[in-house]
Amino acid sequence: MVVLHSSVYRGPVLVMLSLLLSRVFCQVVTEVNRRSYPTVASFVRTYTTSSPTCGGTCDDELSVVTPSQLKVMLSNHKVQLFDVRNPDEYQDGHIPQAVNLPLNIVEESLKLPPKTFQQTFEVKAPGKDDDNIVFNCRTGVRSGKALGIARQLGFHRARHLKGGYVAWVEQEGN
Repeated sequence: MVVLHSSVYRGPVLVMLSLLLSRVFCQVVTEVNRRSYPTVASFVRTYTTSSPTCGGTCDDELSVVTPSQLKVMLSNHKVQLFDVRNPDEYQDGHIPQAVNLPLNIVEESLKLPPKTFQQTFEVKAPGKDDDNIVFNCRTGVRSGKALGIARQLGFHRARHLKGGYVAWVEQEGN
């Protein structure tokens, strides 16, 4: 009986196994890309760029407006306030002068031509350089997401109401 040393077969076996695994890996990546993401670049962007939740920086001084700051802005009529809650929540109570711009349409709305935005929402379209854009929601979570979306679109000076409508009611008693 002839006994062959296992190291003779180890090299070719490892090469075959490596080729098989790399082919399977490529097929999996291709399938994930085809089903979930339009391009590999968008897949990579999903995990490497800041998310629409501001990348964790929505509570820094440059990103938030407190209820008392918002009250001053409102009294001076120097604010573009967008309530990103759903229409039914907005109808149940909202901050004066707030325009309802639900979170699910923030991105497409901010991309509208100014004239179309004004016709749709009956207010002047926000400009990318405006420093008086403020988003609000119930507690500040959705407005943080709206802020992230706006910043990705170039509205780098936009802010959101810290604590949302709940904080506004507690402090200002709408």
